[in-house]
Amino acid sequence: MITKTETEKANFRNVWVIGEVEDGTVLPVTLELLGTARELADKRGSEVWVILLGSRIQHPNLFVYGADVCIIIDDIRLKYFIDELEAKVLSRLIEKYLPEIILCGATSRGRALIPRVAVTTYCGLTADCTQLDIDPNNGDLLQTRPAFGGNILATIRSSNHRPQIASVRPRVMKIKQPDTDRDGITLFETILPSDEINNKKVVEVFHDTQSAINLADAEIIIAGGRGTHGKAGFELLRQLAQKVGGAVGASRAAVDSGWIPYTHQVGQTGQTVQTKIYIACGISGQIQHLVGMQSCDLIIAIDKNPDTPMMQMADIAITGDMFEILPELINEINQR
Repeated sequence: MITKTETEKANFRNVWVIGEVEDGTVLPVTLELLGTARELADKRGSEVWVILLGSRIQHPNLFVYGADVCIIIDDIRLKYFIDELEAKVLSRLIEKYLPEIILCGATSRGRALIPRVAVTTYCGLTADCTQLDIDPNNGDLLQTRPAFGGNILATIRSSNHRPQIASVRPRVMKIKQPDTDRDGITLFETILPSDEINNKKVVEVFHDTQSAINLADAEIIIAGGRGTHGKAGFELLRQLAQKVGGAVGASRAAVDSGWIPYTHQVGQTGQTVQTKIYIACGISGQIQHLVGMQSCDLIIAIDKNPDTPMMQMADIAITGDMFEILPELINEINQR
């Protein structure tokens, strides 16, 4: 499906979102991508299609979140995630309907699935995008992501190929407010014998509920970096987090120093968060960290150096020593 001429590219239309379904439930990353897809499609005057693959799918009304068409493939063979099978089904649907753009979540599942789709459809793939836009004149997707270890932000085009495929990290894009006046069309597709690949079987799935720190669901995160100076600094952060019902996060520098486990890491190589309040203590704010928390509603930074990137981007920047400021804050909370 390599396309190079403008005539060939004109055959491809619409923006697709590959929905993520787990145990029959549509995950929030799908709604995040629908909002972004709606913005892109409006600039091109095209439609948003969402593709759901799973078993016994219980999906919300995705039309109110921006979809125009919903394709559902509901089959017991899709109960467990098998990337080869889903890639075969998606590749066939792409050849049938010719989407111009395909968006997928850069989750563990999406990272296993979408590269296979890109290879089988002879398309480029830009992974871990933090921003998307479109050239309304020619439909080129402008895909922005950290590059060279996160030291720069690169904007990538795939001008000679269709469809254009990008994965987006969860919680980078905000879920749009639902528009209850919207409606759409639902199409049902099936798995064909040619889609099946019998080289893998999922016997059982285990969910680890102990080791992972669920920063994604926290409304308040107290995060620390090099400026915490060690485990004692993170103990202070934990005390504040307990007082406000928050979670403790960390920069990669703090994790690499062994002060706190990797499960707390926020950033390009950690978790992406979108909290109501993010308090950064002693974090300089390298781009690798900023891409993981820049969408938080309120960012508060505490640092001795007022010129760090984190202090510059913060909604509230407090210049001072966190070992003096945080105890005073905890005492104030106790008194109230």
